[in-house]
Amino acid sequence: MANWRRTAEAHVQTWRPYTLTYPGVVGLAGASVAGGDPGPLHLAAAVLIPVLVWLGGHYLGDWFDRELDAIDKPQRPIPSGRLSPRAALLSAVVSEVGAAALALAVDWRVLVLLVLGVVGIAAYSRLYKGRGISGNLVRGALTSLAVLAGATCVPGGDPWTALPFAVVFLLHDAASNLVGAVRDVEGDEAGGYRSVPVQRGVAYGARLAQTLYGLALLVAVASALAPLPDRTSYLVLLLAATAIGAWVFGGLLTQGDDITRESALRAHEVLVAERLVLAGAVTAAGAGAPFAVAVLLPVLAFSVITQNAMRTRHEIPPAELRKATAS
Repeated sequence: MANWRRTAEAHVQTWRPYTLTYPGVVGLAGASVAGGDPGPLHLAAAVLIPVLVWLGGHYLGDWFDRELDAIDKPQRPIPSGRLSPRAALLSAVVSEVGAAALALAVDWRVLVLLVLGVVGIAAYSRLYKGRGISGNLVRGALTSLAVLAGATCVPGGDPWTALPFAVVFLLHDAASNLVGAVRDVEGDEAGGYRSVPVQRGVAYGARLAQTLYGLALLVAVASALAPLPDRTSYLVLLLAATAIGAWVFGGLLTQGDDITRESALRAHEVLVAERLVLAGAVTAAGAGAPFAVAVLLPVLAFSVITQNAMRTRHEIPPAELRKATAS
């Protein structure tokens, strides 16, 4: 029983529940702005396919990162021995096959996007993660594929209408991924990764992340010029997301070169919540505020609660955590 519980906990930690709702909400956002005539099953597919791909990506990314995590984050499931590399790889395959089966049941074009996503996950984890800004942009592109996949799930819809929003999430998630690299700069450097903060410093990394975030907002505002069923609700929620993002980057930039692992983690935690609001804004643009808010509030609460319960111990080794608490 103890071993079973230990393994189950390792799987749940690998899932990172605080991020798992995000690809689903992004897929729903894409479906909401695509038009057409989506039924409950199509909306469910728009949510579940990105979630399954994302889940498989967590397993696959941890499998690729197992040697780096052994250096920087030995408490994680694979390097700690609580989850075997083989089990992680098998879980990734099961998740992606499940997503593929669902995609085939909806539209073959979704399967094409799914394959691109899986290839992108592998390329990011194996090749681009430690190669500066290109890695951050590849990571952002994975979320843009979730937007397009959600839009493609809608029968009679026009996936091209979701393209501007796909660009928004590409730039946004490249920015938040770069904040994550600021958090992981010491471990990345020890593992030989050449991330932007490793090469240019944490202050430069934070400034570049802010620039990418600003570009995402510019594209988001420009997207409101297109015909939207509920432009007002979109802009209101977009303003809320912008206010949260401005607070995050304002706090980071004032620290200059003194950004710590803990402060960068806190910034990223807030961005994890902020991007849900951004996805809610896009959902509201196509489906209206009542539907968007009804989706946003529970997933936002779930993300905040699970982050508070799990995130710090997943990202910061116990020795460093005790040191930060003592200080």
